[in-house]
Amino acid sequence: MLGLLGRRLLQILPTLFFVSILIFGLQQLLPGDPALALAGEDKDPEVLAQIRARYHLDQPVPVQYLLWIRGVLSGDLGQSIRLNVPVADLILQKLPVTLQLAAMAMAIALAIGVTAGIVSAVAKGSWIDYLVSTLSLVGISTPNFWLGIMLIFVFAVQLGWLPASGYVSPFEDPLQSLATTILPAFVLGNAIAGVLMRHTRGAMLAALSSDYVRTARAKGLRASTVILRHAMRNALTPIITLGALEFGTLLSGAVLTEQIFTIPGFGKLIVDAVFNRDYAVVQGVVLVTATSYILLNLLADLGYVWANPRLRT
Repeated sequence: MLGLLGRRLLQILPTLFFVSILIFGLQQLLPGDPALALAGEDKDPEVLAQIRARYHLDQPVPVQYLLWIRGVLSGDLGQSIRLNVPVADLILQKLPVTLQLAAMAMAIALAIGVTAGIVSAVAKGSWIDYLVSTLSLVGISTPNFWLGIMLIFVFAVQLGWLPASGYVSPFEDPLQSLATTILPAFVLGNAIAGVLMRHTRGAMLAALSSDYVRTARAKGLRASTVILRHAMRNALTPIITLGALEFGTLLSGAVLTEQIFTIPGFGKLIVDAVFNRDYAVVQGVVLVTATSYILLNLLADLGYVWANPRLRT
């Protein structure tokens, strides 16, 4: 396990280096001049020159990259051109919001998707199998924006049980925080649950038809023990892979869902930064998102070894 962890950590460093080059290089392809966007109606050449000098926009691109990566290594992700605050502070403000929403959505997706996949595999060919498969396709096919609007109409407008929009930190009011995030979390978890169900069903069907499961059944073990202890653990590999990728996607920000429910997360932050040509914010958010993906893949690799002892050799 330690050897695997060490090899993966050695692979992360060059990966992050190339990711940083890609992020910075693609950022330069965005149309428009951030100095002009910051100056607004003031097109005075002296003002533009001061802005470019302040944010190193007058330097060659390689020099700009070296200045940026030196700041990143020291924990400085730059300064927001539009808001004039450190990018790290903006990320620290928005990241807990997105992390809470992503964790709730993933918990809902795992609870629904994995459970439904196991039930569907065990009841293969029955009406339960067809019902669960149909519901999973409905979940995958339902657009998030439509589902979000319908949930607001039913639970906020008609029933009045939950707020229609807004966000409250769990440190301020845990119950109100749950009330403001449960609907967007369900919207995000709904589609993921459908995908997880399909993968769980396929993995469980393969595991249930394997020799070691037949041997466990021949020994007279209870059906629940065979399914959950023997088959389920060996079927976890695709679930771990998909879960890590989907959680990384959630951490990158769900733009439409955050806009519908007025959630101040990563999605809204990066959209505003792109429209305002706020390069430092875009670079910082994308770098954090890419790093999250890489770390989640590392955790997935470790999860494989935990779930399947044969991989330890």
